[in-house]
Amino acid sequence: MGNDFQEATVQAVRTLRALPQPPSELETLFAAHHARVFRTAQRITGSPADAEDVLQTVFLRLVKSGEFHDLADHAQAYLSRAAINASLDLMRSRSRSKSVGLADVAAAALESKSKNPETQHADRELQTLIRQAVARLGKTAGEMFALRYYEGHDNQEIAKLMGTSQMVVGVVLHRARTKLKKEIAAYLGKHGTHS
Repeated sequence: MGNDFQEATVQAVRTLRALPQPPSELETLFAAHHARVFRTAQRITGSPADAEDVLQTVFLRLVKSGEFHDLADHAQAYLSRAAINASLDLMRSRSRSKSVGLADVAAAALESKSKNPETQHADRELQTLIRQAVARLGKTAGEMFALRYYEGHDNQEIAKLMGTSQMVVGVVLHRARTKLKKEIAAYLGKHGTHS
């Protein structure tokens, strides 16, 4: 009789182990936010392949740090910033190594406006220049720029997300735009393009 009980217990344990388990906290977090992280990364990097890399990087960093347990109330904001930072890190590392992935770099809006291959090429070059220039802005300025112009947050939202004042956000964004305008003007001057 004791042997039958042990066999029944072993069989019950095997059956329970075979049953589908509820998703882990990390799996639930991934399911809820992976699309947004991917879209954010793709807007910044301009490449679906790079966006996949960023998506993996963001969630791998969460696993390594164990921080995902504390994200319940602010997961969207945290993951958005993590995606921006990982995207900018990727762009910076690419600019240092001089290898920039040009696949799918041009924005869809520019592609739809441009039917001429020469114009499409110039648009792709300009988009690449902008992405590289944003990557060179520095961590805080690059993050604020991405939150404002890639994610569509206003200065008040950015200030709240980054724990600073609206005035600081405004000043940093103004300086970032000024720096980008100079780089773009230099590019347009070199290429004889006037828009």
